[in-house]
Amino acid sequence: MLDISPLMVAIKLFLLHYVQRFLRVKRFYWVYLVIFSFSLLAFLTFFNKFSSVITQLPSRELYTLQGHNGAVWSVAFSPDGQLLASGSQDKTIKLWEVKTGTLLHTLQGHDAAVFSIAFSPNGRLLASGSWDSTVKLWQVSSGKLITTLIEPENNSAINTIAFSPNGRLLAVGHWDKIITLWQVRSRQLGQTLLGHTDAIWSVAFSPDGKTLASGSYDKTIKLWDVKSGTLKDTLKKHQDAIFAVTFSPDGHYLASASYDQTFKLWQMAQNGSLFTLKGAKQAIFSVAFSPDNRFLATGNENAAIFLWQLSTHQLLKTLVGHQQSVLTVVFSPDGQHLASGSEDKTIKVWQ
Repeated sequence: MLDISPLMVAIKLFLLHYVQRFLRVKRFYWVYLVIFSFSLLAFLTFFNKFSSVITQLPSRELYTLQGHNGAVWSVAFSPDGQLLASGSQDKTIKLWEVKTGTLLHTLQGHDAAVFSIAFSPNGRLLASGSWDSTVKLWQVSSGKLITTLIEPENNSAINTIAFSPNGRLLAVGHWDKIITLWQVRSRQLGQTLLGHTDAIWSVAFSPDGKTLASGSYDKTIKLWDVKSGTLKDTLKKHQDAIFAVTFSPDGHYLASASYDQTFKLWQMAQNGSLFTLKGAKQAIFSVAFSPDNRFLATGNENAAIFLWQLSTHQLLKTLVGHQQSVLTVVFSPDGQHLASGSEDKTIKVWQ
């Protein structure tokens, strides 16, 4: 059932009033009624779709999810926004129902910390990357393990994973400085991207799937051409390890978070840094764009979440509730919720 806003209800009543007036004076009212009904349906469908992606700036804690026995390194919403997944130092992944906060599944099988999780674009698969040097693919509906991806000649810990927008590729960032691309359908290992001089902490695909960004402990961000595997550019303005990189939903910007206590916004057209913002004089572990490109959220070492306005670069709000470092933040697809994972072993959902 569609979630109709009060404004949409008002529009409907306004239009219905004039339809009734129109029908009283027109002989062939049924022809016009059919035409008008289709036009009204198209308008309301468009309006509802547009209005559903307007981000609500989070202002309060909705609930806290408890159950992990170690730091929560990664959280991710399913594409439909109904599920939330969390990966933890305790070697497990948990699947939660967003509406109620109910734990649906606990996925077990990794032999070391789960540092990164990602839903496939169609929402059917969940991938997890672990310090046990493996990537596992899980069936979301049942919580069952489908397969384990192992690189025969590489036993390096895995810090980060990301699906391409079409779901065909899975990028994997390793502790040993390399990035590998897996073919999801065939489960075959594809290209290996070499160039970083230290551990890879974060990888992200651009919305069009043509570029892969990687953030490293070597203080640089590299931009790769996905099709050819060639290095396009290296961004070097951070002064310490880079923990997170993410593209804006429109693909125009790249945000990066660093141990140098800053996050930077890069303009992709020039690959240049637009501005640098500092947090609370502590490391920034995570950064996320809102779905409508209006806001940025950062997860910080001081246990707070900062919410920034993208257009003005101003700090709008600080969310406080975690007891230790906020390691990961992510907006829900509809922009109505923000989820955060912390070193305090909890996940919080904000509204």
